[in-house]
Amino acid sequence: MLHRRLLPSRRSGLPPCRPFRRPGVVTALVAVALMVSGCTAGDASAPDTGVAGQLSVLSLGPVASWDPQRMTTPQDVAFAGRTFIRTLTAHPAGTDAAAQRDVVGDLATDAGRPDDSLKVWAFTLRSGTTWQDGSPVTCEDVRYGVSRSFAKPWADEGLNYPLAYLDIPRKADGTSTYAGPFGGSGQAAFDKAVTCDGSKITFRLSTPMVDFNQVVALPAFAPVKKSRDGKADATYAVFSNGPYQLKGEWDPSTGGVFERNPKWDKGSDPIRRAAPESIRYVEGTESQTAVQQVINDEGDRRRAVTLDSAPPAMQQQVLADKGLTRRSINPTAQFVDYLAPSFASPVMRNADVRRALALATNRDGYVTALGGTSAAEPTSTLLGPAIAGHRDTDPLGASPSGDPAGARAALQASGLTLPVKITVAYRSTPTADKAMAALLNGWERAGFQVTLQPIEKDYFSAASRPGRAADTDVFWANWAPAWPAASTVIPPLFDSRLNLSDSGTGRDLGAFADDGVDKEITRISTVKDPAAQAAAWADLDTSLAKRGAYIALAQRRSLFIAGSAVSGLSANEALGGFVDLATIGVE
Repeated sequence: MLHRRLLPSRRSGLPPCRPFRRPGVVTALVAVALMVSGCTAGDASAPDTGVAGQLSVLSLGPVASWDPQRMTTPQDVAFAGRTFIRTLTAHPAGTDAAAQRDVVGDLATDAGRPDDSLKVWAFTLRSGTTWQDGSPVTCEDVRYGVSRSFAKPWADEGLNYPLAYLDIPRKADGTSTYAGPFGGSGQAAFDKAVTCDGSKITFRLSTPMVDFNQVVALPAFAPVKKSRDGKADATYAVFSNGPYQLKGEWDPSTGGVFERNPKWDKGSDPIRRAAPESIRYVEGTESQTAVQQVINDEGDRRRAVTLDSAPPAMQQQVLADKGLTRRSINPTAQFVDYLAPSFASPVMRNADVRRALALATNRDGYVTALGGTSAAEPTSTLLGPAIAGHRDTDPLGASPSGDPAGARAALQASGLTLPVKITVAYRSTPTADKAMAALLNGWERAGFQVTLQPIEKDYFSAASRPGRAADTDVFWANWAPAWPAASTVIPPLFDSRLNLSDSGTGRDLGAFADDGVDKEITRISTVKDPAAQAAAWADLDTSLAKRGAYIALAQRRSLFIAGSAVSGLSANEALGGFVDLATIGVE
């Protein structure tokens, strides 16, 4: 999988994600931990520059684009999807995490209808949905929006899920034979893959998908009105079909104001409450500054909410104060940190060594070093709580603090001479340095002699280069699902057909390869019943953990805080654990 940042970012954010070699791998996300040594005091006499009924949202940014087919950052997707972009389906609002993961009809009347092959999906648009000029949102608008994903710059910059899944032939280099709607080749192939019949749109896929209705909830499948398409030059243009529209122009350095869209019909929208009269997006605010301003609760910050998680050093300040706790939320975030033992390493090919390393891993110590349980929680699985099939039980029966005695016995059973020397590569940040150091004691008590290898720049590129898996015994890594399904976790990380090649290991950093696992991934992908498929993914996840294909470390958490005049504060774990603007209100 390829992943790169398009623009220099001040945000502790996520690089764009791209399919790797063939459909099934659609997300590669890298977290950057924040650490602050103190808090900015903020302006104690901040004037009230807002207006009644206006919510202020505070974010570091920068927003790279508001173009639906160019958007890549989950935080931006979560904001746009609740304010001005509607898609065929959407994840519902509310505090029930299980209900959040199920998609419902948004622009469409329901969550879609697959045929028996799971390769043909149909959606019918509901009546009453309009653009901000009052014109109806049509099937052709959806079709045109999808088609843009195949043209440049969208094909290079966006989340090109249409390329990954639609039944359109590809060239030898993996690019599509369809060049998009602005001229070029392949139009006939696209016309066959995406068709309109009145208000009904049908997608023909290249591979069976039981969760394609979750894919179309993403902005790559959002409609675009052809006559209002500013194309490549309209990076921040907003033409809304949701409850808010951009007032004037977006300022890439400071943000903008989203005012009520008078053409939005609440009766046609089952998702968005849209309580604030307007939303002022304040970009360029450092997270610790934003948190302190909202804590101070003065001026327009009484009607403000943070969109970036509070730094760990400030989270305890919030949670220690009952008043602040009442206006904060601490949801599960997207990322899971884990270790990938290298199956190209002679030492780590020994199953007893992998078992010993897993038993010796002190997840509690790792979490403490990250900032405590408000910043992360120990986990033994890559399938987070938002994913159907999530299980809390450690497959090896170890406690979160580890089992050094059991680990030492397993290491002695390996037949190797103790101490067993291993190297562990990880992405170096001040917080990560402390977190990895916190694991050393348990590993050494088990009989390992560990050399940490911090990598400061381009970690995933360096870790996946050819030959690196044979030179390193263990890799730190992290992962976040593209939508709340195990199909966006296990295949991207452990299907050797997707990752392993002469050019490197992709996101399978440990070079794990097993024909039986590859075949099981293919089998599970064709299971038609969602509940049965979720259970099968969970069984495979447990099997991979027992074999030491990975060692889970921590499920990240976020902490958001709102002013005292904000109501309905909640997060949506299906949207990455970000603040859900579908439910929020202001006094």
